[in-house]
Parts: sequence; structure tokens; C-alpha cells
Amino acid sequence: MKYGITTRILHADRIGGVEHGAAHKPIHTGVAFAYRTSQELAAVFQGEKAGFAYARQGNPTTGALEAKLNLLEEARGTACFGSGMAALGATFVALLRAGDHLVSSQFLFGNTNSMLQTLQSLGVEVSLVDATDAMAVERALRPQTRMVFVETIANPGTQVADLEAIGKLCAQRGIVYVVDSTLTTPALFRPREVQASLVVHSLSKGISGHGDALGGAVCDTGLFDWTRFPNILEPYQKGDPASWGLQQIRKKGLRDFGGTLRADDAHRIAVGAETMLLRVERACSNALELAQWLEDQPQVERVLYPGLPSHPQHERAQSMFRAYGPLMSFELRGGIDPLEFLDSLRLVILSSHLADNRTLAIPLAATIYHEMGAQRRASMGVSEGLIRLSVGIENIEDLRNDFAQALHSVNPA
Repeated sequence: MKYGITTRILHADRIGGVEHGAAHKPIHTGVAFAYRTSQELAAVFQGEKAGFAYARQGNPTTGALEAKLNLLEEARGTACFGSGMAALGATFVALLRAGDHLVSSQFLFGNTNSMLQTLQSLGVEVSLVDATDAMAVERALRPQTRMVFVETIANPGTQVADLEAIGKLCAQRGIVYVVDSTLTTPALFRPREVQASLVVHSLSKGISGHGDALGGAVCDTGLFDWTRFPNILEPYQKGDPASWGLQQIRKKGLRDFGGTLRADDAHRIAVGAETMLLRVERACSNALELAQWLEDQPQVERVLYPGLPSHPQHERAQSMFRAYGPLMSFELRGGIDPLEFLDSLRLVILSSHLADNRTLAIPLAATIYHEMGAQRRASMGVSEGLIRLSVGIENIEDLRNDFAQALHSVNPA
């Protein structure tokens, strides 16, 4: 019998076997691991035997979380990291070399944009394109293109990439297709369905949900043929070729750079994942209702949310995702100070985090996207007055009332 997603995650530890009969995998804080023979120790180091060599590369607590993520994404394997940016950076650095070419969506999280600039300084060529159009991705491809990277729903502009068409294109060309699914989570979408090679998550967001743990992950869907990828180093070209890519990410990205997920954070994330589906469903329901309400307010110029028929990729989102996510952005009408409006909110928290159980808001141009300058912000669709909103699981009436009083306080309409 194949159980539902929540049932599988709730019982994953117990079914896998937990020390001392505990319902959850315990927190393992040990740094070193001992083996009975030197041959066994060598086999673990060389990847010929399952086990843990040193806590920088993982421990039994992170291993249990990786097993849960494999269930959630129907993945062949997963590597966890200390943050989502560590997971993404490890993927880029481990798999790309100077002279390689990366095609990326131009609609990106601010820190991801900064990371791509760092890659360029290391000799990797980067082309930023409108990933809502697969033809734009195809036009950017070169013989040196090794990877295509997109976000499922872009942060903060909520653009929805042409995920399926890009997946087919990458499969035909033998290009690694990396999809950041942080804003959709496995509760709404599995990138494996669009032939993604690797799926990246910031585990701090919807999968964990409680804003009390930092973590990231790279999941290998098992769909990419790593024997076709020219950048796999010789030490990792052994054993099952399906494991080569993730093995290199673990060794060259996790081991060498040390972006390790702490055991207690792994435990918090694993427990938080048990209620992911329930939390995400409630947050998405709230977000849709709030977006519809905001769009009708006279003080609001526009609302960017894939669940609205006015959104350019609404039909695409409707066909691919089980709901539209917790994130939206909106602008107030001219003459209304967005900072004054935000300061008038009483319940909503002013914070840079996303997909928390609590509703969060932030002025983007003055904070996360300030460093990149006005021209780059404009190319990403981040206007100077854009407000990003991550909707939580509060009672929707309380959220509506808070926004209503804040809008009235800055512009009685």
C-alpha cells in the first residue's frame, strides 16, 4: 500500500528503525565516527559502504532528514546543507568550471543574483533570460552550456517559469536542469514531473515552517545521465553512475566548503516537515483570499500573485501547481508611502524571511535588493515601491482587518 505524503513523513523514522524505540530520529551531536576495522573505515571514506566519515559531511540526524526529503521529492538521493544558499552554491561550484556557460532565469532571489555574479568572477559565463518563455532559454544555449537554473515561482515578482518546456529542452540537449522549488515545496509541486535533474530547497522556509531552523538541500531526481556530463571528476566516476553527480556535490561542495547542517537544525526541520502539507494548504488558502481582497482595494495599484486571473502566468500555475504558494508582492497607488504603510501594520511582522507560519512583509528596494541598484532591480521587475508579503496561517479575518486598518491610516479611501 502506498501511503499519502503526510502519512509517509510522519512514520518515516519509525519504519526505518529508530534507536531505543523513539518515534523520531534522535539528535546526534558527535563529530567523529569509529569503525571496528580499518578496511571498513576506508570503505566508508571511498563511498563503497554506507556510513559517516566525519560530521562535516553529515551524521545520522541529517541522514534521516535526507531520507524524508527523498520521500517528499521521489528523489534518488539528497544532500543537506547549512542553508539554502549553501546548497545552491555547492551545486554551482561542484559542477561548473571556468569556461562553462550557465543559463539562468533573470527573475531571481537577491542573494542568488549575487552568487551568479561571483560565479562570473570565477570564469563561468552566465546568461540571464526571461524563463517564462522557453524560447528565450533555447536562444541563449551554447555548446558550452552545462546547466539551466530556474525558480518555480520567482521571488519576489512571482513569475512562473515555463518549467515543462524548459525541462524537455534540457533533456533533449543533455543539460543539467536545476530547479529551486523553495516557494512551491513538495506539497504543491515536484520538479521531477518536469524532468528536473536537481531540486534545490531552502529548508528554512515552507518545509520547516516555524522560523527556528536554517538549512538547505539538493535532491537528485535520478533522471539525468551523469555519464554524459563532462565535469565529473575521475575519483567520483565509480560505482553506480546515477550517484556520480550528488557524490561530487557532497565532496566538492559540502566537504570542501563545510556548509554543514547542524544536527539540531536537521531535527527541527524533520519534525516541521511532518505538518508541511497542513501548513502550506492553510497559508495558500489565506494568500489567495488576501490577494483577491487587496486587488479590490482602492489604495492598491497592483497585486502580483499567480492565483489571480490578472497574473500573466495564471493558467500555467493553475495547470502545474496544487495551489499558488504563500508569497505575493504588491504596490500601493502613487503618493502613498510604502514604508509608512508597513509601519502601520499591527499584526504582520516586518521581516526578510519567507514561508513562515506568521505573515511577514518587507519593502524590497530598500532592503534585500538595495545592493544591486535601480537598473538591475528594474530588469527583475522590482519597482521602488514593491512590497513582498509572505502569508502565514493566521485567521484570515485578522489578516484582512490588519491590512484594512493600515491602508485606511495612510490613505482614507
